Amino acid sequence: MGNTLQDIQSAQGAVFEAGQTVPTTFGNEAAAAAAVQHGVALCDRSHWGRIRVSDSDRLRFLHNQTTNQMQFLQPGQGCDTVFVNSTGRTIDLVTAYVDDESVLLFTSPGQAGPLIEWMDRYIFFADKVKLTDETATTVAFTLLGPASPNWLAQLGVTELDPEAQGSHCSVTLDGIKVQVAVGSGLALPGLTLITAATAAAQLWTQLTAAGAVPLGDRGWQALRIEQGRPMPPAELTDAYNPLEAALWQAVSFDKGCYIGQETIARLQTYQGVKQQLWGLRLASPVEPGTPVMLADSKVGVVTSCVATTDGAIALGYIRTKAGGRGLAVVVGDRPATVVELPFASRGYLAES
Repeated sequence: MGNTLQDIQSAQGAVFEAGQTVPTTFGNEAAAAAAVQHGVALCDRSHWGRIRVSDSDRLRFLHNQTTNQMQFLQPGQGCDTVFVNSTGRTIDLVTAYVDDESVLLFTSPGQAGPLIEWMDRYIFFADKVKLTDETATTVAFTLLGPASPNWLAQLGVTELDPEAQGSHCSVTLDGIKVQVAVGSGLALPGLTLITAATAAAQLWTQLTAAGAVPLGDRGWQALRIEQGRPMPPAELTDAYNPLEAALWQAVSFDKGCYIGQETIARLQTYQGVKQQLWGLRLASPVEPGTPVMLADSKVGVVTSCVATTDGAIALGYIRTKAGGRGLAVVVGDRPATVVELPFASRGYLAES
């Protein structure tokens, strides 16, 4: 048996699907689910993208490219922000980590290359901005569960507030330089750790030896559906905008101009959000694309779905005028109830 990260994960029961670089499952679903609820689970998110934005215009540039307030962030701070196109439609939800000399963007899987191409269109001759894809040279692991804040002390981190989402710092663990950030990517307590790919096996071994229970990507995807975190290409597409995707927490309405700002500002000012992302509780799973019906009218569509211990939960966009939380609908041939999502934020729509 070798000593690469995948070798170590395989020895822990990991199963890799063809073409995938992170474990799909460790065959320990019950233990991993219990760790998420009562302890701490460990998920390999190295397939998510990491883009380093550097040089002196980096914050101004990102401020003009994305939906959240970026220009006044200080080193050690971070936030979620959305890349949108010129008509305000979603490209990706990213987490931005600001340090002294650069900003690290943590993107959805497969989005680093397309986002670099997108940003490169808007870097002009006088702009001092440099983009570097660090996805292949780094790894990212996430600890999630109620015990994860206690790991800050185990990791030697004393300056981070576990309630300050996006805050981060660099520490050295047994000779490994690790960036530790508050946040799991979900509405669950957690920490995200980023380090050099050459240190991946050593860090993973250290975390699991300390008691973190491995969680496969299938488990993380189930959690993100239950939590309501939208992702491309399911919920984040050019068919929807960030307000429809219930990402109000990642949008600043007083930051001034950015790409797509006029459209999003009008939607907020005139309360023009025509559809919203909701959860759908039903007895068994359905396929994405299944229509959501109210009486004889189509009022929405399913975007993702996962089986649960007591049936299934789906994500879907539903017309605002049809209603929201508590609405009884039919999904395909199955009755379903619209439920709130822990990750969602809705602005003026909070009581819908």
